Amino acid sequence: MTLLDFESDRLAEFAAQVRAEYDDLKAKNLKLDLTRGKPSSEQLDFAEHLLALPGEDDHTDADGADVRNYGNLKGIRDIRELWADVLGVDPELLIAGDASSLNIMFDLVSWSYAFGNNDSERPWREEEKVRWICPVPGYDRHFTISEQFGFEMVTVPMLEDGPDVDAIKELVKDPQVKGMWAVPVFGNPTGITFSEEVCRELAAMETAAPDFRIVWDNAYAVHTLTDEFPPVHDVVGMAAEAGHPNRFWAMSSTSKITLAGGGVSFFHSSRENLDWYLSLAGVRGIGPNKVNQLAHARYFGDAEGVRAVMRKHAGSLAPKFTRVLEILERRLGEYEVARWTSPQGGYFISLDVIDGTASRVVELAKEAGIALTGAGSSFPLKDDPNNRNIRLAPSLPPVEELEVAMDGVATCVLLAAVEKLGA
Repeated sequence: MTLLDFESDRLAEFAAQVRAEYDDLKAKNLKLDLTRGKPSSEQLDFAEHLLALPGEDDHTDADGADVRNYGNLKGIRDIRELWADVLGVDPELLIAGDASSLNIMFDLVSWSYAFGNNDSERPWREEEKVRWICPVPGYDRHFTISEQFGFEMVTVPMLEDGPDVDAIKELVKDPQVKGMWAVPVFGNPTGITFSEEVCRELAAMETAAPDFRIVWDNAYAVHTLTDEFPPVHDVVGMAAEAGHPNRFWAMSSTSKITLAGGGVSFFHSSRENLDWYLSLAGVRGIGPNKVNQLAHARYFGDAEGVRAVMRKHAGSLAPKFTRVLEILERRLGEYEVARWTSPQGGYFISLDVIDGTASRVVELAKEAGIALTGAGSSFPLKDDPNNRNIRLAPSLPPVEELEVAMDGVATCVLLAAVEKLGA
């Protein structure tokens, strides 16, 4: 019998029990944080050796250039060829940058806004309006970029194999629709991985805007929680085959593989797109941190070295995800007041509670000393029309703290549910 089926007397008794549990929770004076998907200290320690690389007297790349000097906007061949092997793409269509792929995404959007991209008839700032497709639930920082430029954000639902392509095909008939966000592997926050069919449909669909772009944020391409690595579909190649070579701006990085503030970012796209990007990047700066790029090439060695490091990360992360799922099932499963994803990789679990209660769950958790990502954060303008979605980030706390926090979250979900039911 679910909570929704309880008769009034039983519901009142259950509500009293949950309120007592919540009072006990607040009495613990907790200070726990499940807000951001940060690597734990244990994960950061995996890359400790990187801090000593490339090492004294090791400062020459595969082309014989001194990495300590200016230049080479594309990044050094050593790391580009290694990462291209990881992704299964052409290294000549891959640029290596500095630590943040989010910076590259912001540059691409802002330069299109200011100047227009290589397929634009005019700068986006001169358009009557710019509309942007946002699959939901999705990545809050993506939506913040769209918000910053005043774009009209149009949501489409995330399905089990990726975003609703039929809905997207209708939207792109509008020439004011200029772009779309995508996290195609172990998505944030759902953990969903796009199927090959969805990838090919997005690559092949016709769009009214010639300068339409899909920002393909492959942040979690190798972030498995198991021994299996998902296929990484070469959407740039798919789009070229379909006659839309400039469709994708694809990103990835080592930020949650090595050092979160000191990794290497990558931009994979068509030759024309890359030439346009480099023409502006050369005005903004003289070149990336090639010493750090060489250090990463030395640290990984090759693509299998990347996968070996990711198996260590899986060994650290998987037990945390397992405990979160176990607690959710044990505390909430029988009452059917919530549902959640069971990802095979990535950094997040997407939790849906009873409609209208997500903000109350977050509020109750805060009062009990448990910080959660704000309700609605996975939606544009932080507006979840159903007020049901909460993103959980299990990576940072030790397992012992995580267990306490998740048990507390479950209590908050139940208390918000009984309040909603009027008990």
